[in-house]
Amino acid sequence: MGKTLREIAEQLRDSEKKVQLIYAFNGTGKTRLSREFKRLVAPKVDDVGDGSDTSPIPSCGKILYYSAFTEDLFYWDNDLALDANPRMRIQPNSFTDWLLLLLRELGQDGNIVTHFQRYSNEKLTPHFSEDLAEVTFSLERGDDAVSGNLKISQSEESSFVWSIFYTLMDQAILMHNQAEVEDRETREFDHLEYVFIDDPVSSLDENHLIELAVDLAEILRNSRPGLKFVITTHNSLFYNVLYNELGVKCGHLLERLADGTFELFDSRGDSNRGFSYHLHIKKIIEQAIAEDKIERYHFTLLRNLYEKTASFLGYQKWSDLLPGDRQAYLNRIIQFTSHSTLSNEAVADPSPQEKQTVRFLLDNLVNTCGYWRQKDDQNG
Repeated sequence: MGKTLREIAEQLRDSEKKVQLIYAFNGTGKTRLSREFKRLVAPKVDDVGDGSDTSPIPSCGKILYYSAFTEDLFYWDNDLALDANPRMRIQPNSFTDWLLLLLRELGQDGNIVTHFQRYSNEKLTPHFSEDLAEVTFSLERGDDAVSGNLKISQSEESSFVWSIFYTLMDQAILMHNQAEVEDRETREFDHLEYVFIDDPVSSLDENHLIELAVDLAEILRNSRPGLKFVITTHNSLFYNVLYNELGVKCGHLLERLADGTFELFDSRGDSNRGFSYHLHIKKIIEQAIAEDKIERYHFTLLRNLYEKTASFLGYQKWSDLLPGDRQAYLNRIIQFTSHSTLSNEAVADPSPQEKQTVRFLLDNLVNTCGYWRQKDDQNG
């Protein structure tokens, strides 16, 4: 006899761990678990906004919550003749009204765009209406021309909604890290205790999914004690990247038992490392080089590869593995991998010389770290 989802939610709530990472197959019940957790932590959330159990909690609450239901707050206006001038509507409720107005007041409109372009297309730009009731999307062309409004793909929709939540979470952590309450730019997150993330952007391609996981791990590591995170996913790659990036000592596996109850098993050590994603990163970069399709995020993957290699070999700094003029290469990589929330400045696309830098630095890593000198057809 296992436990109810309510009992597992109580187990997660009572844990002292900063991050609890949970893997579960589709249909196991992880989304229902997320809803049970939200009801447990913030039982009055259903009384806020549109009255449904699908709205993330608004300001001054104990929890920020992301799931597939969050995406339902954004929908396309399908009443337009022949899809003329397509636009995405934002369902008005207490959460969306508070969220978008707050992010605008904090000057975060640009960061939503920046995050979205990182995980989709750097030339695809969202535009919020003045009243924050709808969003349109356009595509910048090479001759400085801009397309008309476009209807984006489902994957891009998910990336956009995640980018809004990610920007909100980033600001919440930033404010929470301010020890002196009076120094905080906003007091909206003063009572925040939990962030629950259920399968963010599972429709992303593997390249951007790795980048998203690395970015998420970074802001979680940078959060001060007192704020706890629960992350559930059915994606083994996303799970393994987070497990490694966060240095989690024990992950969890949610299973549904034959009698309809559930069990949350501990998953330790090598059982969490079924996917050697550093080898996958290497293949992604090699493919981009071969096809001459190097983009900004490949610098992020390259940096991650250097960090993992340095850690494995016992170097204190990953930059110690850089060849020749290390500072010059370090500055170049940092320029393309920095995503400070203090700046909305866009970094130019890699030049041909910078693309050659990616090739050179990958070759340097392969040639100097022999444990990667394997034939691709043997890597699986």
